[in-house]
Amino acid sequence: MITVTKTFFPPIAEYQFQLERIWKNQWLTNRGELVIELEEKLKTYLTVNHILITNNGTIPLQIALKLFGNGGEIITTPFSYVATTAAIVWENCTPVFVDIHPEYLTIDETKIELAITPKTTAILATHVFGNPCDIEAIENIARKHNLKIIYDAAHCFGVTYKEKSIFEYGDISTCSFHATKLFHTAEGGAIFSNDSDLQHKLFYSHNFGHNGPLAFYGLGINGKISELQAAMGLTVLPYMATIISERKKVVEFYNNNLDFSKLKTIKIRENTQWNYSYYPIVFESEKKLLEVQAVLNQLQIFPRRYFYPSLIMFLCRKTRNEIF
Repeated sequence: MITVTKTFFPPIAEYQFQLERIWKNQWLTNRGELVIELEEKLKTYLTVNHILITNNGTIPLQIALKLFGNGGEIITTPFSYVATTAAIVWENCTPVFVDIHPEYLTIDETKIELAITPKTTAILATHVFGNPCDIEAIENIARKHNLKIIYDAAHCFGVTYKEKSIFEYGDISTCSFHATKLFHTAEGGAIFSNDSDLQHKLFYSHNFGHNGPLAFYGLGINGKISELQAAMGLTVLPYMATIISERKKVVEFYNNNLDFSKLKTIKIRENTQWNYSYYPIVFESEKKLLEVQAVLNQLQIFPRRYFYPSLIMFLCRKTRNEIF
């Protein structure tokens, strides 16, 4: 089965080898040797030009919203982890929810324009379960209305769309390296942009705004990852081919053996190389879902209702209560 919340633990001796490097360097944080090495290896693995790894996956969303939100309305999806909407509210912006596509489960691009007002400053869309949004449609809408695009790509490590890393799309893209993700640093994340000037802003924003030890470029926060977290990432990264291939085997087994006359699963967008990180199932009714869940629990199998409840139930400051 695909164990959604079970952490992949690399061989302890290999992690200890990386720890010995830290002890030798006597350097625990503030972008040490292991952090720099991990960023370079991730750029190669993911085929991206820029990456900034961070201490978790939420800080990148907050930094992106600090730069682009401007206290305005952020069009987003109610079908995401709570961090997506919480970051919007935390940065004093207003979430405006647009419903999801029934097959892809990503934000329904045909409904986005209905939600745009003069107060809208950005679109924050989630690539759900590693399945890309309709990137071209969202880019066209953003260009037409002069909006910024932030992608919450927390589930997307290793995903490509049209032979490009999913992190290459949007003004800013973010990822989570939490312990439950395919690739992890125990706790961590990353932020991506193709714009060199913007990447510079992202860098100083995650480092208290520093320009050297005594000067500052601007406002910042502490989003730095430690050498201990980077050591875990360096130890996990060589196992990614195995991790993804094992998940693929499980997905193929499910696809070949489940009765899809009774349920359905996610439709993966064309031109996507998926990472097999999740296997969502959609039931015909909540009653049937609860019945199946009860039977599976008796067999010591514990599926999760993911994401549940919908973020429209989230208690947040918003001026527009409708969902588009």
